Amino acid sequence: MIKILDGVKETVSFENDSTLLLYDNTDYEEYPNHWHPAVEIVMPLEGTYSMECNDIPFSLRVNDIIIICPGVLHHLYAHEGRRIIFQVDLSMLQSFGEYESYFSILQPAIVITPEDFPRIHTELVALMRSIYDEYFGNAPLKNVAIVQKFLEMLVLVGRSYTANPDRFAGIKPTKQQEYTEKFMSICTYLSQHCTEDLTLEEVADMAGFSKYHFSRLFKEFAGMSFYKYLNTRRIAYSEKLLLDPDINVTEVAIRSGFNSISAFMRMFKIVRGCTPTQFRNLNNEISPRF
Repeated sequence: MIKILDGVKETVSFENDSTLLLYDNTDYEEYPNHWHPAVEIVMPLEGTYSMECNDIPFSLRVNDIIIICPGVLHHLYAHEGRRIIFQVDLSMLQSFGEYESYFSILQPAIVITPEDFPRIHTELVALMRSIYDEYFGNAPLKNVAIVQKFLEMLVLVGRSYTANPDRFAGIKPTKQQEYTEKFMSICTYLSQHCTEDLTLEEVADMAGFSKYHFSRLFKEFAGMSFYKYLNTRRIAYSEKLLLDPDINVTEVAIRSGFNSISAFMRMFKIVRGCTPTQFRNLNNEISPRF
């Protein structure tokens, strides 16, 4: 299934002049640790399937759905069975302010099961099957139809995830929506200002919380600490700078908000599984064609 793999980066070979790729996969084959800029969605049709995303194990049953965030290192294990593997380039969404916040709070992946998402699971399975039918069909504007269904999936998952009543333990139901909106706004702010010298204390004060209360609430919402989230956003920003060969790695580190080249190198290796120089050398982005 992986056609072009340089180090740990996969260049997805999109087909039919689009940025969509879907496999009806029955291969008993292990796919080593790799990442790509595309989002990946996997849904078993027969048998089980297991994988690791950023070294976190995930197991899927028939009709369970996993959404693997862009840029996440993932390792797919060999299994008997059949599954849909759907990849989408998300370049078209990067102009939307909510894009980075959405995927950063789902890191590294989210599994949709009937137990955890009873209100939307059946609808998401139907959308995945409809995407499958469109992909292998010949209807006019099929790529447009697939994108529409894919975006519908993202909206359903995002709204259900952020509206989870267990997101803020101990917070009154009347406050949960307010907190959800506030922390979505905070995540968007951090994505837009990640290159600045932000501190936990400053952002907590901006949000109207003590730093200890803010730190706990932020981790509950984003699934990671404040500084891990901030550094992940900085690494995402640095990748854009690394595409320009005229900007040296030290300048990339400084412009991305890191106060030392060693801190930048260490964090980049943790997040991407390679050095910034390796990332630059291996990068072979395909231009968006939506």
